[in-house]
Amino acid sequence: MLDEVLEQLGVQTLAINEVEDSYSSNVYKCKLLNGKNVYVKIPYTKEKYQRELEAYEILKGKVSIPEMLAHWSGNEECPGAFLLSELKGKPLTLQASSAVAFQVGVLHATLHNIQPTAKNESKSIENEFSNWLNFVETQFYNFAEDVREIIDAHLYDRSIAKFNEMKQRLPSPDGPSFLHMDFRPANIIVDKDNVSGIIDFESVQFGSTEVDFTKLYRDFLCFDTNLYQSYQDGYKSIRPLIDMDAVLPFYQFTDAFNSIGWCKRRGAEKNASFLNENLTILKKILG
Repeated sequence: MLDEVLEQLGVQTLAINEVEDSYSSNVYKCKLLNGKNVYVKIPYTKEKYQRELEAYEILKGKVSIPEMLAHWSGNEECPGAFLLSELKGKPLTLQASSAVAFQVGVLHATLHNIQPTAKNESKSIENEFSNWLNFVETQFYNFAEDVREIIDAHLYDRSIAKFNEMKQRLPSPDGPSFLHMDFRPANIIVDKDNVSGIIDFESVQFGSTEVDFTKLYRDFLCFDTNLYQSYQDGYKSIRPLIDMDAVLPFYQFTDAFNSIGWCKRRGAEKNASFLNENLTILKKILG
C-alpha cells in the first residue's frame, strides 16, 4: 500500500522510517531526493481521512500546523493519504521551559477560540456541544462493554457508580469550541524555546473545552506546578480558562476508563503498559 501511496502523492524518497507513537494511522518520515524531510500519513479509516482533511482547511492561517503538500482520496484498499511538511523541532518533553509551557497555553486557547460557523461547517467534524453530557455518557458506556471484559467486576461496578456520581457535579459546558481531542506532548512540536506547532487532527470535533485538557495534564502539566502555572497564564492571555479543579477529576476518570476499553479493542497484550497505567489511575481515583 505504501508504494502505491507514494506513487499517487508523487513522492520519490531516499529513506523511509515508520513513526512511533501513532495509534490511529500509519505515519512515515520520508527523506526526499533533495534532502528535505516530509511525512506521509495514512489514516486507518475513511472517516479519519476526511476529518483530518477538513481540519486542515479550518485551521490553515489560524494556528501553526504542517503544510499539506498533497493528498490522495484513496481507493478500495487505502482510505486516503496525506503528504505533510515537517515542523521544525521535536515533541514536547518534561524538560520544557516555562516559556514553552506559556506558548502551549496560547496555542491551546487559540484552537479553542475557533467556533463552528457557516463558513467552516463540516460534514465529518461533528458538533456535539448542544448535547454535550449525552455525548460524554454515550462514549463512556460504549467503552464500558469492553472494560467489563477485562477488569474485576467489583471495580467495574464502582466505576459505573462513580461516573454517575461525578457527572452530576460538572459545570455548564464551555464552548462550542474546536477540540483537538488528543492534545498531548507527542502532538506538540517544540524547537528549543519555541513551539513550532501542532499535528494530528483525525479525532477533532466541536464541543466543550473541558474534555481537551486531560491528556496534556496527565502527560505534562501534573509533574511541575511552575509549568502548569505558565500554561494557564498563556491560555488566559487568549481566552478565559474554565475551573480546572471542577472538571479535571471527572475527565481523568473517564479518560482512564475509556483508555482501558481502547486497550481491549486494540489488543490488551500489545498495549499492556498503557492498560496498566490507566488501571492504576482508575484505582487511585476510586480510592
